[in-house]
Amino acid sequence: MTESVYIHIPFCRQKCRYCSFVSFARPELIENYLDALAKEIKHFYKDEKLKTLYLGGGTPSILDVKQIEKILGVLNFDSQTEATMELNPEHLTTEYLKQIRSLGINRLSIGCQSFDEKILETIGRKHTPEDVENTVEFAFDAGFGNVSLDFIYGLPNQTIESFASDLEHAKALGVQHISLYGLKIEEGCYFYNHPPDNIADDDLQADMYLKAIKILSDFDHYEISNFAKEGFYSRHNLNYWNNEHYYGFGTAAHGYENNTRYSNQTNLKDYISNPLKKFEHYVLPQEQLEEEIFLGFRRKTGINFNFLNKKFNINFEKKYSKILDKYIRTGHIEKTDCGCKLTVDGILVSNMILSEFLE
Repeated sequence: MTESVYIHIPFCRQKCRYCSFVSFARPELIENYLDALAKEIKHFYKDEKLKTLYLGGGTPSILDVKQIEKILGVLNFDSQTEATMELNPEHLTTEYLKQIRSLGINRLSIGCQSFDEKILETIGRKHTPEDVENTVEFAFDAGFGNVSLDFIYGLPNQTIESFASDLEHAKALGVQHISLYGLKIEEGCYFYNHPPDNIADDDLQADMYLKAIKILSDFDHYEISNFAKEGFYSRHNLNYWNNEHYYGFGTAAHGYENNTRYSNQTNLKDYISNPLKKFEHYVLPQEQLEEEIFLGFRRKTGINFNFLNKKFNINFEKKYSKILDKYIRTGHIEKTDCGCKLTVDGILVSNMILSEFLE
């Protein structure tokens, strides 16, 4: 049974300069897109009672309340469902947030990225630091008790001190969850062809990350990029990291059902013309094991040997003894009561470590 849904809303007022996600400044196509989205959901969704629901983007908050209601109206969820919606902190009001809360949205993820006005301008964000402050206040006024802020570190002209100030500012706003992402300039974004000056190298990004861990010590560092107050882990993202199944609806969305991963068309007009077309890939047992390892090491709790031994009929410690011994000896992996996990030093070189588990 699949009890989580991700829905991609690929519209933005303007694409940020670091963004390589599938998003479009094409508001005239929103209604046609929503019709196609409803067609896809009705065709594939089996009316399971949902544990988690996530509206991501793009900018879901570009939609008006009736458009959001159109999406949510075909899904089976209630107040026990964690229903998250991503927001950009501009053009929002308490009334808008009250209305989406009345539709069943109960968790907000706000794209802040930085509280430095000059940095925001450099990276192409249209909001101000005050917009973020106001949006958080509006969210609490509207009755939301589960609010997350997203930040990027390693931005142009960003220093450790300014990043630390951002995190202290976020804590002072009283949010329950903070996500941190190191800047990666990938093909498809403005910065790829127009490299900015004064971006952090890998060493500076690592120092920023270590600083964040110290500043957010009163949050639970439950996943490599995520920090939460007790009881406020992202249940939807935990579903990914636990390698559970989920639906993916909308252009460029990915899903995972019956040990098959699939993706939708990335061309917006192609998706609108045929929202039922999917590209599927059956995940072989060894691939499943490697996914479990990759995802497990992202979590604070790490990987559970007994769970993997039973699921894949292996002796995990024997199969990967050389890798485990090597990185336990260097202090990059440490044992737990039921398995092992990455240390902070291990997190900093996690890509290198995880690549050694590939066959």
